[in-house]
Amino acid sequence: MRLTFLGTGTSCGVPVIGCHCNVCTSDNPKDKRLRASALVETEDARILIDCGPDFYHQALRMPFQRIDAILLTHRHYDHVGGLDDIRPFFYEFGDIHVYANDDTAKAITQTMPYCFGEHLYPGVPRLDLRVIKPHQELKVGRTAIVPIEVMHKKLPILGYRIGEKLAYITDMKTIADTEFGYLEGVETLVVNALRFTDDHPAHMLVDEAVAFARKIGAQKVYFTHTTHDIGLHDEANARLPEGFMFAYDGQEITID
Repeated sequence: MRLTFLGTGTSCGVPVIGCHCNVCTSDNPKDKRLRASALVETEDARILIDCGPDFYHQALRMPFQRIDAILLTHRHYDHVGGLDDIRPFFYEFGDIHVYANDDTAKAITQTMPYCFGEHLYPGVPRLDLRVIKPHQELKVGRTAIVPIEVMHKKLPILGYRIGEKLAYITDMKTIADTEFGYLEGVETLVVNALRFTDDHPAHMLVDEAVAFARKIGAQKVYFTHTTHDIGLHDEANARLPEGFMFAYDGQEITID
């Protein structure tokens, strides 16, 4: 299994519009962060996690091949704002299954009503929306995926365990103790870490994300949904404990 980070930034992206800090003006490609999204490729499927407003640019950087499923974490624009740009994949390869919890499903049908319903006009992407619940296993190809419920402040959202060894969680602030059993045995964890200091009501800081990963027992941890406040990528990485790293756009990792 291979995971490619299509975007690792927060809702503002990096560089932030109007900001002239040393991160936003850096020439290092690892300091450029599109909105958070990832592509998981298994032996028989390609799975997109979130489809934000930068998907058009992200898609131009990856091979134009079938997308079998889209896993949505929640309804916020930086995670669903690019769904309309999926249409070339639909034209070429056919219907695409979109998995979301009830709250997210209702939100995207309201914001994109022209994509859903019985009588669609020609040219719209055909999104096969499937409402899922936490812990309700689904399969894409031969890969089992288990949704995990986490809290984005007071909003219940989904993370995903993909196969036995990988979990992808973003925009989490807290998680119920009852969810940890569904993450037992995860070896590679992708999780949000907003910045080092200045607490946020809806997102974990780095020390919170480190503590969470250690409680799971993950061996390799990649931080995503990261703001420019972490500092320069290479310097920020040097501050992390062994086994932890800030992911960057375009990075590919292999999960054996």
